[in-house]
Amino acid sequence: MTSTATDPPCPIEPLHNLPLPPPSHFSHLYKPNAEGKTVVIGIEGSANKVGVGVLCYNPSTETYQTLSNPRKTYVSPKGCGFLPKETSWHHQAHVVPLIRAALNEAYPNESNPERHLSAIAFTLGPGMGGPLKSCAMAARSLSLLWKIPLIAVNHCIAHVEMGRVATSASDPVVLYVSGGNTQVIAYSDGRYRIFGETIDIAVGNCLDRFARVVGLSNDPSPGYNIELEARKHSKETPLKFVELPYVVKGMDVSFSGLLTFIEDLTRRKDFVKDGQKKNEKQFTTADLCYSLQETIFAMLIEITERTMAHCGQNSVLIVGGVGCNKRLQGMMADMVCDRGGTLCAMDHRYCIDNGAMIAQAGMFGLQFGSEDMLVKMEDTECRQRFRTDQLEVVGGLRLGGSIRDVWFQDYLGFCFKYPVSYSSLSSLPLVEQHHGNYSPYWLGTGAHNLQMKV
Repeated sequence: MTSTATDPPCPIEPLHNLPLPPPSHFSHLYKPNAEGKTVVIGIEGSANKVGVGVLCYNPSTETYQTLSNPRKTYVSPKGCGFLPKETSWHHQAHVVPLIRAALNEAYPNESNPERHLSAIAFTLGPGMGGPLKSCAMAARSLSLLWKIPLIAVNHCIAHVEMGRVATSASDPVVLYVSGGNTQVIAYSDGRYRIFGETIDIAVGNCLDRFARVVGLSNDPSPGYNIELEARKHSKETPLKFVELPYVVKGMDVSFSGLLTFIEDLTRRKDFVKDGQKKNEKQFTTADLCYSLQETIFAMLIEITERTMAHCGQNSVLIVGGVGCNKRLQGMMADMVCDRGGTLCAMDHRYCIDNGAMIAQAGMFGLQFGSEDMLVKMEDTECRQRFRTDQLEVVGGLRLGGSIRDVWFQDYLGFCFKYPVSYSSLSSLPLVEQHHGNYSPYWLGTGAHNLQMKV
């Protein structure tokens, strides 16, 4: 069996969370296993990926460790997106085998591995209704079968919490980019506040739809195949940059008009889908993929940098499926380095939807006895719309700095005021910069960390 969890345990101290209450404080809700460890199984299925992760908290070392994290992806036919009905069928066919595989990997050679579990976490929302319900049904059934509590998790917050734990980022500005969400987030006053977001379609949706227009495969994902086309750009063989609409509205971004514009370009006589360009006016699929990435990533970095300035932060965490794009990570690294800060980035194992992130967020909810997350069976109806800032952050952050108020004025003229937190990030490790390239290092924190020398 191929291992799906090879990372070392992640310490809790660098997160600067509030101290964990002793399990005895919530003995009426859950119990650690016979070894004194708290183990949560998480089930994710909000879009075209279904994943199951088993996460363990060891109180003797105060660390979290992913014991297993298998997943399956529904790959739709070339030129098509994934529809809720077919995606639901896929999840229903794979969720039980994935649960069995996750438990067998976490506790090999055991006939009853479920005896180690303290709770089951599942994605309550946001996401596609059918896939969400398919996985929620599995979670409900196992909760009744194994007589352990259910934890309802916000998908967006799960991405953030998994990223914080995996990279040891205490209080970063978060760029959350995926097929369904595009948000710039920062912690303030007990919640993850959205400082900027898309006003129409998500960045991943924009990439996926363009990939279908130019006939790129959905395997392993349309966005990754766009990245491969864009990587054909080099100093020796540069691709042509085609100017596209750059739409930043205050702290927000818009991608729908940009998508329409670039789709129209593919209908022009100058577009060469396959083959070589015969003159300078012509452009290829690779040219458009390169231009699209450069434009939309520049938009995202602009609003992220503005949020860093507003919040007084010098650390950025990138999460979500688009977050494992190497070009996005490189562009963000350049910006953060210029500001003397730190970039925390991960690879596909934790950026892309997975069960371990649901288990991690569920673990926090369990350990802090969150009434919003520890739900009764009748309160497990999935929510297709469930914003990041609707839920209080479980455990909060133990911030060492001061609090100040920052006023924001959006492009419609309305004013908002948020208390913005300052915290010390001096505990984050640094790695060297080699020849102008930000080299990946395994820092023992369970993720692919990109750190810049301050």
